[in-house]
Amino acid sequence: MKIKRALLSVSDKTGIVDLAKALHSSGIEIVSTGGTMKALQKAGIPVLYVSDVTGFPEIMDGRVKTLNPYIHGGILAVRDNPEHQKAMQEHSIIGIDMVVVNLYPFRETIARADVSLAEAIENIDIGGPAMIRAAAKNFKYVTVVVNPDHYSEIAAMVKKGEVAATFRMKLAQEAFKHTAEYDDCIQSYLDSKIEK
Repeated sequence: MKIKRALLSVSDKTGIVDLAKALHSSGIEIVSTGGTMKALQKAGIPVLYVSDVTGFPEIMDGRVKTLNPYIHGGILAVRDNPEHQKAMQEHSIIGIDMVVVNLYPFRETIARADVSLAEAIENIDIGGPAMIRAAAKNFKYVTVVVNPDHYSEIAAMVKKGEVAATFRMKLAQEAFKHTAEYDDCIQSYLDSKIEK
């Protein structure tokens, strides 16, 4: 499947500008969130703000920004299902063919000796894992990327026309592993804070 729209939202900005340049030069529309969007704009890359897609501002200190049917409908739509296509048309949902997300640095945050429970809690990513899992579930149609080490490989595939189906499945497996490890880190940390 040809990628037409990609959503980029990363805490670790390593390599994201180069990937975005490659996506843009291949004619892919880029949607992004706060910090990532600013980094891309600073590099002169055209980007569509996620709030312009959702019609709703980022709220609650950024806790709610991508949890929206315009995002998740765009990610989860089964492209060859007529009912899904009909719903997309009726609700003006545009497909999102690539999701590039890495998560709030929870492990790094809790590694600090002075971190408070409240600060740790604020570094639990919600929208990121939701988008990653949605994209990974729909890997038949959506490329999910959680590891910056894949950016140059992805850029090369996109330049040739598409990301291979077998590679999309590999990326989906890696994505589910990533969110599982992230959740395990959170539950382990919370367990350590519970008085036994």
